[in-house]
Amino acid sequence: MNRRTMFVFVSLLVMMSMLLAACGGGAEPTAAPAPTEPPAAAAAPTDTPMPEPTATPVPVVEEPTAVMTETEAMTETVAMTDTAAEEAPTEVPFVSTCTGDAPSLLIWADDQRSASLISLKDQVLAETGVCLDVQEIPFGDIRTKISLAGPAGEGPDIFVGAHDWLGELYANGVVAPVDLGAKASDFDPVAVQAFTYEGQLYGLPNAVESVAFICNPDLIDTAPASYDDVRAMSEAAKADGTLTQFFAEIREDPYHQEPIQTAFGGYIFGQNDDGTYNACDVGLDSEGAIAYLTWVDQMVKDGLLSGDVDWETAHVLYETGAAACIITGPWALDRFQTAGIPYAFYPFPTQDGNQASPFVGVQGFMINSFSDNKVLAQSFLTDYVATQDVMETFYATGNRPPAFLPARGVMDDDAKAFAEAAATGHPMPAIPAMNAVWSAWGDAIKTVFLQSATPEEAAASAAAQVREAAACQ
Repeated sequence: MNRRTMFVFVSLLVMMSMLLAACGGGAEPTAAPAPTEPPAAAAAPTDTPMPEPTATPVPVVEEPTAVMTETEAMTETVAMTDTAAEEAPTEVPFVSTCTGDAPSLLIWADDQRSASLISLKDQVLAETGVCLDVQEIPFGDIRTKISLAGPAGEGPDIFVGAHDWLGELYANGVVAPVDLGAKASDFDPVAVQAFTYEGQLYGLPNAVESVAFICNPDLIDTAPASYDDVRAMSEAAKADGTLTQFFAEIREDPYHQEPIQTAFGGYIFGQNDDGTYNACDVGLDSEGAIAYLTWVDQMVKDGLLSGDVDWETAHVLYETGAAACIITGPWALDRFQTAGIPYAFYPFPTQDGNQASPFVGVQGFMINSFSDNKVLAQSFLTDYVATQDVMETFYATGNRPPAFLPARGVMDDDAKAFAEAAATGHPMPAIPAMNAVWSAWGDAIKTVFLQSATPEEAAASAAAQVREAAACQ
């Protein structure tokens, strides 16, 4: 029995049970209720929907003006991953379109995926007798809403989310395991790893993203292969006076700094043999992490990097031709294209034999553990969502590399380049201790850029804060 046949079989069983209940005088089933509106959350950078990336929290900084500028810039652009607090969820009026006695599946999806899911409604109803109810909700609101509505029995059967929500969702008990079955090998292994928590898969991935190393080919003869090369090219550009800053390195953002830190052998959390992150193996004060901060420290001392370059400034430097190279993501390409500045993708620079590795963010579909339709939800995801046609439509609206490998044939050259960059990366940790990293590690990087702490002092302070947050002393 194939999986679609199984979906139809399960659907028929559900409908038969409902008819029997009706014959016995029971009440007719009602459409899945709309979720209740949760209270407002604290204002903070939010997870942003595709084609925006998943929101990466911006560390608290000292200058109020700089905080606002960077927060706005990061909210505009940086996502697939998240994670301090969310903006207050917005009220979304919803009226069910499923009527009658047919079983239904309620899906919460953002505007990048809702239309594709709605387009499946007639097909699914004709083939299975199951009605799809798709409620469009802003991506950044879903995380808070599901944690409140799920336990109250007012949530969806399926919802869209980011893999790095898993630590919180798992702790709140609102996610159910997902089985990819025979299609497991069709998914990007990094994406599957990202949605694996405590040894169990909790999502069907649909898109991946990461940053990449981008340079203006008109301003370089060859790309830097190492951070020694980045320094040498920065010195040459300074001597020539041709560029404001050869490498537009963002001052304090761990999300964009991760491929630099890992190139020096640094890490945030160590990994267990099964690939899961160990919150008590904090590497922010490791030899590699200190070596990375030492490189930054010396570059600043020599006038090759500036402590004034925040997210927005770095992108302006590149798109005006005042910087030759930058680490950024797909969200920046429209800016470069609008400015008419050429860009090309290159491998991340390495250092001393260490492999550079960016964070990888993954978005996908999760099943509400409080749903009464978990079997139907599982069958719908594997039979209808995990298909080439549907995954290609998600790519068309989100412009992120599909996590479903058979759908990658439709990618343009830019998406292919970002997929190659993501292949060298590692999933952003979803463990709760990661919440402390954004501010602690971001502050450490900033203090080195501003020359207010030595690399050793900054690293020790950050590591101590994360260990305390993780209850690891």
